[in-house]
Amino acid sequence: MKDNLSINLKNTNRFISFEEVIAFAQQSVRHLDTLNAGTGPGNDFLGWLSLPDDILNRLDKIEKTAKYIRSVSDTTVVIGIGGSYLGARAVIEALSHSFSPLLKTKHHDVIYAGQNICEDYLSDLLEILDGRNYSIVVISKSGTTTEPAIAFRILKDHLERKVGKTKATERIIAITDARKGALRSLAETNGYETFIIPDNIGGRYSVLTPVGLLPIAISGLDIRMLVSGAKAMEELTRNNKNAASNPSLLYAAARNLILQSGKSIEIMVGFTPKLHFLAEWWKQLFGESEGKDGKGIFPASVDMTTDLHSLGQYIQDGQRILFETMISVKNPVKKLTIPAEKDDSDQLNYLAGKRLSEVNHNAETGTTLAHNDGNVPIITITIPALDEYYTGQMIYFFEIACAISGYILDVNPFDQPGVETYKANMFTLLNKPGYEEAARKIKERLK
Repeated sequence: MKDNLSINLKNTNRFISFEEVIAFAQQSVRHLDTLNAGTGPGNDFLGWLSLPDDILNRLDKIEKTAKYIRSVSDTTVVIGIGGSYLGARAVIEALSHSFSPLLKTKHHDVIYAGQNICEDYLSDLLEILDGRNYSIVVISKSGTTTEPAIAFRILKDHLERKVGKTKATERIIAITDARKGALRSLAETNGYETFIIPDNIGGRYSVLTPVGLLPIAISGLDIRMLVSGAKAMEELTRNNKNAASNPSLLYAAARNLILQSGKSIEIMVGFTPKLHFLAEWWKQLFGESEGKDGKGIFPASVDMTTDLHSLGQYIQDGQRILFETMISVKNPVKKLTIPAEKDDSDQLNYLAGKRLSEVNHNAETGTTLAHNDGNVPIITITIPALDEYYTGQMIYFFEIACAISGYILDVNPFDQPGVETYKANMFTLLNKPGYEEAARKIKERLK
């Protein structure tokens, strides 16, 4: 039997007692019950709860399509923004070779578009794609979200001119709404293969749908192990009303008690650069779920040990308004030892023969002690290894903890009303039809 993700709260004890956490977590079982009963705010977006089982009958089609895309192209451009790309990128970046594009052995590159409107970025991407044999996976429930819609229009035109419309059609996969929306209409008109974004799952909770699983499978990773890990975490958390053994309840309770103590910024810390985009996904998950009605913990992230030489100073000695959630990976995939030098001019012979992971783990422990001494509470999440199974565990662990935490804060963790504000202003400034009166007002304001 495999070990599971675990949570360690000993480095929060100076700020909140373990007894307080257990008591608050046990009180929060009611929020877990609300989730399972589907009686809370946002209850029409709870399809992710049962995804580890519900997705199983769709894995064959996802794997078959991924195999086809890998056979006809060497590169796939994933077009999406927010939850439509962050989950896939988090998993792919965490589990792939750190220098995949530079490998001489055969592999399939997954690159991204539609997550910005930068003219230079898209122009640079087109230059790369001129020399690539590529496919497109476009992800949008509506098909009208500005950033991915613009990218898809540009890349579709580029691919059709490059290989012809018929071949382009065979290399474009649309992941969208089952019945409605601009992308659904476009896919049906052009004959693109499609996958469905379920109506009852929001973007930031969609990693274990085709939104995340198809790009992950195209990259060559094992999506069945990913789902298997998520299923193991579902079994550990979803119906577990014993707070002391439910890591998601403990995490949600601890972070909210720390918030109540006056620390409103949570920093995700990883000691491998492979966790960078997992932190980006986590920031969207918690920021978009909790940040409303003047509430919420602000999510930030650092990459260690790199950022010990930049933000580390602030974390150690700056305003005491933050706490850390540290992801600790027990075992690296590869092995590298430090060689001895005869003259020891760099004075590192005391490390000779040690694995780099031992040095890194000691840096992690030393950082934990230093920051804790600097009055920073630290929640430690430990996984045995960074692989598909434990990444699947982390995904489900954070999703259910986020939902519980949102209910603790008394907000709807499944909507994002604030995201619409910038869009209305942008549409107005671009003279989108229907925004004429708003355009008049905003032009007056900008004078």
